[in-house]
Amino acid sequence: MPRSKRSKIVHTSRVQKTPSRDKSASLYASIRVAAEHYPHIFLFAVSNMRNTYLKDVRQHFAADGRLFFGKTKVMAKALGLTAEEEAMPGVHGLSKYLTGSMGVLCTERSVEKTLRYLEEFTEVDFARAGTVAPRTFVVPAGTVYSRGGELGGEAEGEDVPLPHSLEATVRKWGMPSRLEKGRVVLGQEFVVCEEGKVLDSNQTALLKVFGVAVAEFRVRVVAWWSVGDGEVRVVEDEVEGMEED
Repeated sequence: MPRSKRSKIVHTSRVQKTPSRDKSASLYASIRVAAEHYPHIFLFAVSNMRNTYLKDVRQHFAADGRLFFGKTKVMAKALGLTAEEEAMPGVHGLSKYLTGSMGVLCTERSVEKTLRYLEEFTEVDFARAGTVAPRTFVVPAGTVYSRGGELGGEAEGEDVPLPHSLEATVRKWGMPSRLEKGRVVLGQEFVVCEEGKVLDSNQTALLKVFGVAVAEFRVRVVAWWSVGDGEVRVVEDEVEGMEED
């Protein structure tokens, strides 16, 4: 078959993907350098992970620290699995707590200020499927309001009737609604979710429609190390919670 003479577009600026091995090596090297440079190292777990909020924490410590969130095995190896391998004296004691989805924060900020900031930093967002509902949310019978009637209906001036254009959508997600004179109504109250039960995609979609944000992003310190005495201190409650999970 003769070769086609049709002109072809050749991209000269294609981005080459970084091999996974190179990323791991870079993460390892960065943590080793940071561990030798900063006097305090914190291990933390994240509840209801959101990259946007983690980025805020990273930027907050940008002037006096480094935050890492990657493969836990690589991060544990970088800190040192044994006394012979550790980056700094005593820091290998942290590695056994690096399991699951966790991060490493190296900083020169005092332990007290770091713990206070991380403890107080919380953001509320919409839940994702697979998370446990922290509360029960019920839409009452009658006219369906945009906030599910939680604000007391139109009398409050903020909770308005749900747009009729959304009726088919919420019905598709399991709400037994119907249209009456241009309004979305329910014949009886509808339980969107129950406290303590795992949410599915339909439930999280309905919660978002009603503006109900129930997922709390929180950074929980599990343990930390300080160069002063080379000791690892553990937050017992967090470790017990990890073991139960």
